Order: sequence, then structure tokens, then C-alpha cells
Amino acid sequence: MEFETLRYEVKGEIGVLTLNRPAVINAVNRAMLAELNRFWQQRQEDTDVRVIILKGAGHRGFCSGLDLKEAATAEPADFAPEKIYSAQRLFSGNIRLMRTCPQPVIAAIHGPALGAGLAMACAADIRLAHTSAAFCAQYINIGTGGADMGSSYFLWRTVGWGRAAQMCLTGETVGAEEALALGLITGVFADDTLEDAAWRMAATLVSKSKLGLRMTKEALNAGLNLTSLEDATLLEDRNQTLLVASGRMQTGIKGL
Repeated sequence: MEFETLRYEVKGEIGVLTLNRPAVINAVNRAMLAELNRFWQQRQEDTDVRVIILKGAGHRGFCSGLDLKEAATAEPADFAPEKIYSAQRLFSGNIRLMRTCPQPVIAAIHGPALGAGLAMACAADIRLAHTSAAFCAQYINIGTGGADMGSSYFLWRTVGWGRAAQMCLTGETVGAEEALALGLITGVFADDTLEDAAWRMAATLVSKSKLGLRMTKEALNAGLNLTSLEDATLLEDRNQTLLVASGRMQTGIKGL
């Protein structure tokens, strides 16, 4: 399986997906977005891999969010509402596909998990983090709405309504220890122990019943759906389309 921006390795029944743009802290550009959607779509029918570890390449961080340098070079035609909406549906589609794939996803997070990085972490089933991890719903900091890529669906269910609202409205950064206290992550690891912890967790999951593991994830998804993820992302996509089309995002990028 060849990718430009991702690296995927399978060891036994465990798959390891690495966001592979370390020079830009694994920022999501158009190519990565398309490849992530293709990767998670392929996992829907994958009966060989039972658990997936998701991580970022390099020592600088998990994912710094949208590639703002690429976004700044967009042509005026790219800001037509129809094109913005299509791009938004790819972003939200990535999150929906992560949730509907049968494999539990373990996110091993080091350094920044910003914007799209936070969204992918939230869409994982289990989140483990290095002491350097930092989480930020940075969408509002670049001039778009603070709720994007399922954050209005996942975040308050994880950390509580008030804290989620504060994160989305302010775009503030939450460090590893606070994230642990909030329940955003379930473990903090120092030095080089994060990846080992992710592998131990994956081995624990693989030791369970194959069908039981899949049905448990399906049951957890059903429990999450007190409101629809589709409804949440449709609202977010509309809002982001309107905000980007109005020029707010260009202003936000220039102000960084």
C-alpha cells in the first residue's frame, strides 16, 4: 500500500498508521487528507488487522492541524462555497470513517495535537500521550468556527460541556497532565515509553475475541449516538464553508 504522506505497517494483527510529514509536524495537506480517507475506507472491509495504532512521525509532534502554508497559496477559485464544502466533507469524512472502521484505534500522541490532530485523537478509541502532548481546538484561532471535524460531537462527551466549550471558544492549549485529569487521555508516558505502552495496549486488545472486539466498538458507537455525528458534522461543515467563503480564514492565517 503506497502513500505519499502516510506510512502503514502491519505486524501480525496490529496495524501502525504513521502521519508522515515530520518537517511540518505532520500537518494535513490535500494529499494527506485524500490518503487518510482512502486508508480508513480500506479498513472498513479489512478482517485481518484487528487493532490500529495511530501516531505521528518525527520527534516534534503528532499533528499540527491544517497545513496553513498550503492553504495560504490557494487560488481564489478554491474559496468558492462548493469547493470549500467538498473539502470540508473530506475532513469530516476522515473522522466518520475512523469511527466506523471495525478496528479499535489507539492514538499515541506526542507534542502538538492541534485542530485536525485533536480531531483525529478524539476519534480514536483509546488515547495515550507523552508528557510533551498539547491539545488545542485551534480552528477558531485561524478565523473559522471553533467546532470542526466532530469536535462539537466528541469533545464535550469526553471532557464535559463547560471545558469543551472553553476549549472550542478560546482555542487555548491543554497540556498532558490536564488532559489526563479531564479524561481526554488515559495515560501519560515519559521518555521513549509511549510507543511501548501503545503496543502493550494493542496486544491486550488483540488477545480478546475477534468478533467481541468489533461488536464492542459498534456498541460504543451506538452509545455515543445520542445525537447524530452526521448531523453534527453537517452543521460544522456548513459553518466552516460560510466562514472560509467570507474571508475569515485568510485573515486568520495572515494574523499568525
